[in-house]
Amino acid sequence: MTTTATRRPALTAPDLSPPALAALTADIAATAAEYDRTGAVPESGLLVAHRGGYLTATVAAVDGGPGLGHRDVVRILAAIGEGDPSVGLIAANTLAAHQAQATTRGWPADLYAEVLARSAERPTLLNVIRAEPELGAPARGGLPATTARRTDRAWILNGRKSFATGGTALAYHLVWAVTDETPPRVGHVIVPADTGGVSWHDTWDHLGLRASNTHDVTYTNVEVPLGNFLEIPVQDGVYRDPSAAAGPTSFGHVALYIGVARAARRAFADFARTRVPTALGHPIADTERIRSVAGEIEAQIVQAETLLYGTLHRLQAGEPDVAERLSVVKVLIARSVVTAVQTAVAALGNAALTRHNPLERHLRDVLCVRVHPPQEDAALLAAGRAVLATPGE
Repeated sequence: MTTTATRRPALTAPDLSPPALAALTADIAATAAEYDRTGAVPESGLLVAHRGGYLTATVAAVDGGPGLGHRDVVRILAAIGEGDPSVGLIAANTLAAHQAQATTRGWPADLYAEVLARSAERPTLLNVIRAEPELGAPARGGLPATTARRTDRAWILNGRKSFATGGTALAYHLVWAVTDETPPRVGHVIVPADTGGVSWHDTWDHLGLRASNTHDVTYTNVEVPLGNFLEIPVQDGVYRDPSAAAGPTSFGHVALYIGVARAARRAFADFARTRVPTALGHPIADTERIRSVAGEIEAQIVQAETLLYGTLHRLQAGEPDVAERLSVVKVLIARSVVTAVQTAVAALGNAALTRHNPLERHLRDVLCVRVHPPQEDAALLAAGRAVLATPGE
């Protein structure tokens, strides 16, 4: 007899061909402006990504999934981000959670089998819920105020979290918490979204990624099984948060903003080809000035793409020192994509800042690349410290 834990769902294998990824971008982009205005969960875009198998692309082969690696994942997320970065951010978090499970095998088998069964039928969104109102982002250091109290049969979770991307659309939360044990442990508590005691607060009123539903959430005496605690290993008796330095998985987040820069490039070109000032008598795309601007936009995107794909290739090849420089590479990619979009906006002036022009949305969205940990100041400080360290330290 086949049990829930051993039955494998039929997960769609994603098509990574250029035409398929272009269609993915176009289908998601069709509703992006509408969701940006309403702030609603971008259900249409998520459904498109689900139908193509892109939300489960990192499910391990042993679990019946495609088991795609980092280089394929960033291609997916760049395509989704070009269509709608709010969909891209939600997808990136879900893919990262499956990728972590493929590596650590930390989830209870029956619970993860349930996740996969649901994922085969509909968009089933996962996210690690970490930031807190008082602490801020864990990459800056410190321990969570959110606590997991152990009883004989369950964990009892209490606390409030900020910036929980996905909001009420999430199916499972992985909540960063500290246990009440001696000594305490730090980890993530898996909370199915329909568990009693989970309350959402509509706090997301942001400049960009408005449809990402990155609201606050409170956990009040939320009870989950003991097996739902995923411990984060401590080195030398000291807790060091994994998000303090960029890893290859975190490159999925910057990839979606390369998508935003590509979308801005397209919006700039469309405007330039159709804008015919009376005094000029022909499209501004025919002028050397606009052609030079287009070239600068292209240069910044090429730079970002080369840094992204080239670094992951070098990492996969096992080249020395690449892993230690991922945080700085992330900073450089962020600078490139922001510069690409700002260059387009600056060249077009008022026309690019009106809400009738998609460049206005792309500008707001691309600025959000800077908030993903590790942030620029922390990454540069760590890099500078390494450069100036005494040899042998």
